[in-house]
Amino acid sequence: MLKTGAQHSETLRDGRQVFINGQLAGDVTAHPAFRETIRSVARLYDFQGAEENRSLMTFDTGDGGARASRIWQMPGDYAELVERRRALETWATLHCGFLGRAPDHVASCLSGMMMGIEVFQDYDEQRAAALADYYRHARDNDLYLTYVIINPQADRSKTASLQQDRTLTAGVVDEDAEGLTIRGAKMLATGGIMANEVFVTCIQPLSDGDEPYAVSFAIPMNACGLKIMSRKSYEEHAVSVFDNPLASRFDENDAVLYFDDVKVPWDRVFVNQDIRLCQRQFHATPAHVMQNYQAQIRLMVKMRFLLGLAHRIAETNGILNFPQVREMLGMLAAQSAMVDALVHAMEVKGQSRGRYFVPDAHTLYSAQVLTQRLYPEVISSLRELAGGGLIMLPSSIDDFVDPQLRSLIEKTQQSPATSAEGRVKLFKLAWDAIGSEFASRHTQYEMFYAGANFVTRSHSYRTFDWHSGTRLVDQMLDSYSLENELSADAAVAA
Repeated sequence: MLKTGAQHSETLRDGRQVFINGQLAGDVTAHPAFRETIRSVARLYDFQGAEENRSLMTFDTGDGGARASRIWQMPGDYAELVERRRALETWATLHCGFLGRAPDHVASCLSGMMMGIEVFQDYDEQRAAALADYYRHARDNDLYLTYVIINPQADRSKTASLQQDRTLTAGVVDEDAEGLTIRGAKMLATGGIMANEVFVTCIQPLSDGDEPYAVSFAIPMNACGLKIMSRKSYEEHAVSVFDNPLASRFDENDAVLYFDDVKVPWDRVFVNQDIRLCQRQFHATPAHVMQNYQAQIRLMVKMRFLLGLAHRIAETNGILNFPQVREMLGMLAAQSAMVDALVHAMEVKGQSRGRYFVPDAHTLYSAQVLTQRLYPEVISSLRELAGGGLIMLPSSIDDFVDPQLRSLIEKTQQSPATSAEGRVKLFKLAWDAIGSEFASRHTQYEMFYAGANFVTRSHSYRTFDWHSGTRLVDQMLDSYSLENELSADAAVAA
């Protein structure tokens, strides 16, 4: 059930239609825009499959002793939830949280849907059976899934069916005994170029008339008619690992998918033109909670990395003992600890849902609301700590080749804590994490991957236990009254 990194890379040589820089990419595992990040993903699979990591990274499926990746585990109690988190946390340390759509994200979403399979069964037994079969297929073949669940922005004042082009958004244009035919675009297939398959649906609100877009299905990334339009590759423009240590190896890419009359067989269709179920698949099942719980685990690891980077910058610049710097680092440490505490609180406050144990929804949404604002604040703090050191750097690793330039670098890049080479290496890493084009994309990603601010705040509002607070207010209000106060005053006067 577990594949190696080499096996995963081989699955990507499947003829998928990836377009970049006006051309077909061909073999994405060899293309300079994608190959190093694909190798980083391959290392995740190799780590997972190593014998010494077997207990941490896999679980017993109950099928004759077969084991599968914990990314597909549906925890039955608190202990299993924690075991699963430790696996995801460990995987995230291999990329320091910079692969936002690593294989554990959409696997968490699909597992969450399976944990609420009765929602699909109440709608259509055949669609529910298709979902259950697909979950087992993805789990047993150790698939890497991406998803596209957002419609193209276009005119955001109008729903999908009211856009100037009704086939702008991917939707059903035909239905027959074999399945659905899909035409139109979806975004944002983060990690899709490295994935095996894509889960396609809509998480945004839909209105009457939008039924053709209220679908949920999964297809291979090399499906006939599927066109994958990549954004600019930061990896391709990274000069070297030394100059761009993150962009050169962890640029997971994002892409717009265009479905040019793609045929989806019925055994891959989970929702067919049902607006209500399209929403319920996320929020009436644990899917939305599970996928975003994974995202907070990843962010927890990323925060640790950024805190380590902040401390190392202060050491390198000889400012660690400045009171104002320690104050800033203390605030960053508190912010990192908050994310960590919220992840653990989701687990401690989790609840049983039938056979399964689910993280606490409101704690999750609280974390999302807070971290959407937190991430850019942390980046700003690191920029302040680093100052001009982020831009006072050699142009590239080639500057070290010339003996005269190297001697000047050694003179101008001094540090009380490391060599000139060590200082340049650290600040190149810092720039790639907080200032480069790659870093800017990550700031945008962390601010919006869960939706706009009003979306996450709405989730926080709807999942909070307002009754516990208003009950206390009512208790206090009931402890006194105007009539009793006036009677008491009259008695005193008499």
